[in-house]
Amino acid sequence: MATYKSRGLRGSTFEEFINKTNEVYAENGLALIQKIPTPITPIDMDKNGHITLAYFDQKSTVDYVGAIQGIPVCFDAKECNKDTFPLQNIHEHQVAFMGNWEAQDGLAFILIFFSERDVYYYLTYKKLKEFWDRMAEGGRKSFRIEELDKEYFFTTKPNLLVPYLDMINIDLGSR
Repeated sequence: MATYKSRGLRGSTFEEFINKTNEVYAENGLALIQKIPTPITPIDMDKNGHITLAYFDQKSTVDYVGAIQGIPVCFDAKECNKDTFPLQNIHEHQVAFMGNWEAQDGLAFILIFFSERDVYYYLTYKKLKEFWDRMAEGGRKSFRIEELDKEYFFTTKPNLLVPYLDMINIDLGSR
């Protein structure tokens, strides 16, 4: 049983940026993406009715699902304040879900915000699986920013805080 405390709010600003971007994409008919809430059961609440302690009802899959120009997509959002990303921030059941999604001709990826550098990264499922398999075989339990494909780094654009559609085009073009 996993419990929730203040750590669960990490990345909430990043997710808000993604949510705003998704609104712009929807308004322009480019994509329909929904944030998937993680089901929790409150254990403790403060006097104002705010949840201070809870446990997760079930394992979550990914943060977002939807369709982009007819392509089913699922992705997760992660924030990292160092140049090394620990794979423990991604759960085995998430990797399995993403693999199953891709097996059904969907597109799965992870958006990472490297906060210290103020840069975003689109991690393809294929690259994630390489890092995951390396760890499973006894290798590094993280990956370094230097190991990432340079073409998948991106920054904000006017009116788009996390413009990941450009990265999807690169990903689809490389398949």
